[in-house]
Amino acid sequence: MAQGSEILEDLYKTIVSRRGGDPDKSYTAKLFARGRGKIAQKFGEESVETVIAALSEGREELTAESADMLYHLLVLWADCGVEPAKVWAELERRLGVSGIDEKKSRAKKG
Repeated sequence: MAQGSEILEDLYKTIVSRRGGDPDKSYTAKLFARGRGKIAQKFGEESVETVIAALSEGREELTAESADMLYHLLVLWADCGVEPAKVWAELERRLGVSGIDEKKSRAKKG
């Protein structure tokens, strides 16, 4: 069985392959057809559901909601042309950097 980032990479490839597909046969194609605003909205909804699960539900519910949230995040990345490898590289760049220092460096860029 694939692990961690491999699973996300494989799922991302599947998501990209559904772009332009039949919205009546693929939920992912339906999301793409509805546009970035709807994709972002669905990601937001799943994020809130994940927070609720973390605060008031069990581990199984949190696990399921986390999977939904990650799926919708990958759809959003695909719609925006952000490949998972770019995100992994950014996370790797931040490894060992204090979160406070990293936020300060972003504030200086903006």
